[in-house]
Amino acid sequence: MKKEGYSGLMIIVTAAVLLEVISAAQYYYMRNELSNELEKRAENELVTKAILIKSTLNSAEELLTNNIWNLQENMSNPDSVMSAVQRLVKLGRHLRGASIAFVPNYYPLKGRLYEPYVRRTGDSLVSRQAAGSSHDYTKSMMYNKAIQAKEGFWADPYVDNGGKGEMVTTYALSIYDKKGKLAGATAIDVSLQWLSDTIDSRRIYPSSFVLLLTKNGKPIIQPSEKRISKITSDFVIKLINNNTIERTTSNSGRTTKIYFDTDERDGTIFYSYLKGQPHWLLAVVCYDDEVYGKLVQSRIIVLIMSLVGLLLLGYILYRTTHYARNLQTARMEQEHINSELRIASKIQMEMLQTRSSDYHERDDISVSCSLEPAKEVGGDLYVRFVRDEKLFFCIGDVSGKGVPAAIIMAVVHSLFRMASAHENNPARIMQTINEVSCQNNDSNMFVTLFIGVLDLPTGHLRYCNAGHDAPIIIKDQEATSLDAKANLPVGVFSDFNYEMQELALKAGDMLFLYTDGLTEAHNSQRQQFRLERVMKVLKNMGDVTTQQLLDKMTDTVNRFMDGTPQSDDLTMMAIRYTPKEHNIVFVDELTLENDVRQTSKLNDFVKHITGQLNIESSVAKYLRLAVEESVVNVMSYAYPQNTVGNITVNANSDGYTLQFTITDSGVAFDPTEALVADTSLSASDRPIGGLGILLVRELMDSINYERINGKNILKLRKKIKH
Repeated sequence: MKKEGYSGLMIIVTAAVLLEVISAAQYYYMRNELSNELEKRAENELVTKAILIKSTLNSAEELLTNNIWNLQENMSNPDSVMSAVQRLVKLGRHLRGASIAFVPNYYPLKGRLYEPYVRRTGDSLVSRQAAGSSHDYTKSMMYNKAIQAKEGFWADPYVDNGGKGEMVTTYALSIYDKKGKLAGATAIDVSLQWLSDTIDSRRIYPSSFVLLLTKNGKPIIQPSEKRISKITSDFVIKLINNNTIERTTSNSGRTTKIYFDTDERDGTIFYSYLKGQPHWLLAVVCYDDEVYGKLVQSRIIVLIMSLVGLLLLGYILYRTTHYARNLQTARMEQEHINSELRIASKIQMEMLQTRSSDYHERDDISVSCSLEPAKEVGGDLYVRFVRDEKLFFCIGDVSGKGVPAAIIMAVVHSLFRMASAHENNPARIMQTINEVSCQNNDSNMFVTLFIGVLDLPTGHLRYCNAGHDAPIIIKDQEATSLDAKANLPVGVFSDFNYEMQELALKAGDMLFLYTDGLTEAHNSQRQQFRLERVMKVLKNMGDVTTQQLLDKMTDTVNRFMDGTPQSDDLTMMAIRYTPKEHNIVFVDELTLENDVRQTSKLNDFVKHITGQLNIESSVAKYLRLAVEESVVNVMSYAYPQNTVGNITVNANSDGYTLQFTITDSGVAFDPTEALVADTSLSASDRPIGGLGILLVRELMDSINYERINGKNILKLRKKIKH
């Protein structure tokens, strides 16, 4: 008895040590994962803010460079120059002023110095000759740098005391007349007031904040003192500027990190410089208690639960000491296996969301699913989610049953999620899943799989089958099998080419997908349910919801089996397409030539629409930016260089939602599949849609792309009234 008691004590001690080691390892692993996640989120935050800043500044640069010719055309008459500068200021959304400082005696009749200057004051423009005895711009560092520099440059931001105390930055470059003679320096003043709201509009954690500094470490934009004290902001700026502070580089190499600890809070500063000009510094600050707080709480809970578990284990050991060790071991092993199977079954069901209600948050689609495994865990799977106004769905059946099939199911489930994250073609999604599934498939297990992608605005269904039972389509109370080519199951041959098929769904049409656990369900007489009975149930269903359809089918097959144990997993999915017709209260359309110079017409078009719909100015500004980015993308990539074509921009609204439909007949490209742009590259070298699609996703509620009848159709939606 003493030996057994000693053994029991050793078991408890060993278990305690192992639990502590596992808990500690799990804690540090999760902390490291959270740290990596923090780093990614911080970098994404910096990239997003940098793109918004660079986009505005680049637009200002392009505005000036694209209008140099207009300034040159008016240099023959000094009085006409002022009008040209006025037109320049009118074109810029964020311009606060513009000027041309001519070289001395360029216009003898105007005196030695002549500097026409136009300033935006509210909704009006104020023009004047700025040069004079009190303002000799030839002594200005900016003027001398501009006429000597080969390229334009951005000056450090400054507070414009002549205006409303706004933060302003200036872009200057030299200007030559039509004969190639140096005429002087031209400059535009860009307001940075919009940055205050933009930088602080979205935070990765409640107390996180973003700073914008000059390359010399001087603050440009700081968070509101109502949220973050100036003492805290100054402390962070001091750390960044202190070269003696230890700092590290992120795993990606794109940002620099500074860890700090104070009596109040510890945290991390992530910062990086804007590429190109201006070489400003963006920094985001995150606090440890918000990043790791829940993890610490979880560790305490785990330790308490471990202690309770150890006490329980000791009690069990004390009560079961007199039983035969072999029987005890066998029972414990069996219980352990059963416990793992129950946990695995729970995890699997939660991953698949076994019985899901209809998509109540949408009014254009209804989806319901059910899965009844034959054992604790099964090999059937289904997935459905909406991305970019498209319903992605699949249903599959892994060969075999039990734990091995469940593992394959989980892998295929994850592969579908990853493959469809940036891909809209179901055949290419199937190809990706098949190639990965064939790698190291020593067990020779395969999966029958059906993948569909339904475009919700149009009802255009694209699908690909891999050896699965063809779904059933229900139209006007008539049920027929979908024309689905069988193809090979996933996991057989890695080089098999899957074929995509297409179908147009109409309002009220329903798809019913199932695994062979339905048709091969049998009763005590070994009779199978078969497809004929499935069709009979569907034809007599009437007008029902997707959940009612599944409930009716489940009840019918259960009555047929009459208590016979289930021999195979049974999975079903019902999808009803229910697009809603809205009363359109506003429609307008604009056709543009494939020429970026026509974007001014586009801006006037969008401005007219937002005015007609009484959309507030802040929302209207972002609508113009999103539509402009999308149309410029089409001009850049849908039509190759020197290709002539038109772009149609249609706008319609039901009073609650505003939709822009951008249509072109150029080469096929899907901007929603584009990766984030590398802003260090020139615009001509960037991949399709990188910068534009990031902005559009940021500014619009939803985007949707389709290629129909040889045309690219991109739809942008924004809710304008709640």
